[in-house]
Amino acid sequence: MRARVLPELPGVLSADDVAQSADYLLGVQEPSGAIPWFPGGHLDVWDHVECAMALSVAGHEAAAVRAYEWLASAQNPDGSWPAKLRQGKAVNPVREANHAAYPAVGVWQHVLISGDDAFAERLWPTVRAGIGFVLGLRTARGEIRWARDPDGNAGDHALLTVCASIHQGLRCAVALAEHLGRPQPDWELAAARLAHLVCEHEPIFADRSRYSMDWYYPVLGGALRGDAADERIAARWDTFVVPGLGIRCVSDQPWVTGAETSELVLALAAIGETDRGTDLLASMQHLRDPDDGAYWTGYQFAEDVRWPVERSTWTAAAVILASDALCGATPGARVFTDPPGGAAAEDTGCCDRSRTLRVP
Repeated sequence: MRARVLPELPGVLSADDVAQSADYLLGVQEPSGAIPWFPGGHLDVWDHVECAMALSVAGHEAAAVRAYEWLASAQNPDGSWPAKLRQGKAVNPVREANHAAYPAVGVWQHVLISGDDAFAERLWPTVRAGIGFVLGLRTARGEIRWARDPDGNAGDHALLTVCASIHQGLRCAVALAEHLGRPQPDWELAAARLAHLVCEHEPIFADRSRYSMDWYYPVLGGALRGDAADERIAARWDTFVVPGLGIRCVSDQPWVTGAETSELVLALAAIGETDRGTDLLASMQHLRDPDDGAYWTGYQFAEDVRWPVERSTWTAAAVILASDALCGATPGARVFTDPPGGAAAEDTGCCDRSRTLRVP
């Protein structure tokens, strides 16, 4: 059953377009509930959750629940997941921090849309264990190292995009905990510290500045707001945005990607730039396959070829989420446009560089 109101952006995406893209995701979802990158392919937990979130937006709540229940069944005892799985088996046993944090975003979004408290209760142990794994990778300063290897060793660095995404996961986990009457003040403090580091201490993170994600994720993840967010987006707009095509995945390659473009749209929606976000989402519709609503992952515009030659589920999912954020069709859009804890964080100054947050 679909929601009675689907996201719609006149001249860009109709409700029928959104429904068609969601149907593509349904067609790729495996009987277990897992959603791989493409039919018969592998999956990672972060992108699986993104697809489940898109199904929730499109009204396919039962399919989304099956996706989350599969997630719970595949979780390691320490709260993590393998970095890559194929048909339920680990392909890459490295355990990434942002994978363990992102289920909190999806679960909270589904609760906002469905109002299903029984679902929230069932998935609470999964979210709680995932956050426990994440915080086990925290340094004394507060950043989160990116992963643990199969021997249990923590990575030797932290990544800005990862920590910005984890910040969103922590905020949503806090909101879920409070909704269920199980407040987690330590998680809230961890989120505040992480936001401060993302906003004020970027040099502590490994340099991945050639990637567009490091540019917009502090805004997308809810750590950065206000004038500082506007300034950050403006500073590298011309570096990454290719008019009429979308945004580059990396600054030094003639390659635009649909998911990164849609994620920038989410960041723009979060700071109220809905007109610019709508224009940007329109610019990447050349990646849409009109036959079934799937999206090609990217386009190498110097060679005029689609690359890689795949239609990734998570690209279609990102488009659906971006359209929802722009028009606010579901309450779930608030996980991007009004992230939990955002107002409180802004009051303490961690989201606006015009003030200073003193973290104990």
